[in-house]
Amino acid sequence: MCQLLGAQVLNICLFADDEVFSFDRTHSILTKDQKSRLIDRVIPLLRKLTAFAKNHGVELLLEPLNRYSTPFCTTASDAIDLANKINQDNFGILLDTFHMNIEEDSFDYAIQKSKTLLHHMHFADNNRKMPGYAHIDFGSIMSNLARIGYTEYISFEPSLTLDNYRWITKNGLNFIKNIEQATRGTRAHNC
Repeated sequence: MCQLLGAQVLNICLFADDEVFSFDRTHSILTKDQKSRLIDRVIPLLRKLTAFAKNHGVELLLEPLNRYSTPFCTTASDAIDLANKINQDNFGILLDTFHMNIEEDSFDYAIQKSKTLLHHMHFADNNRKMPGYAHIDFGSIMSNLARIGYTEYISFEPSLTLDNYRWITKNGLNFIKNIEQATRGTRAHNC
């Protein structure tokens, strides 16, 4: 589908299947051992998918989600471990500030640890609105992206706001551009 549409990147997320897994797939926190056993079961499929994608010129980016969406891959560390097991140059990571706000102990640490695998960012504030409409410190995030030499894309992923959508989007973009100008490191024009 990506190739047909002229796309080169596909965002993937790991969700739990109620019929296969006997635990509550949302609101659960799995132990590292439980996660490892479950992830090991999907590695063969992901390797096959990654090879297929590579043959079609597509890069796969794994996005960790928060525990209210999945218990599998909830942190940058989870995604890094999985990407290292896949070990293919067309398999990377996409970090999303909304999910990071729930799961990460430190935005700085997650970004720095993801440096070699981070290929895309989703920006949304902690309330799922545009950046600048709540309390996430996007200045620190932008500084860390600059520190690791991040030059890939950043896109907004707020919840849909029908009222004043253009105005709110423009404000969010200006908010990030002002931070980018102050940090002089990431390419906010790719938002």
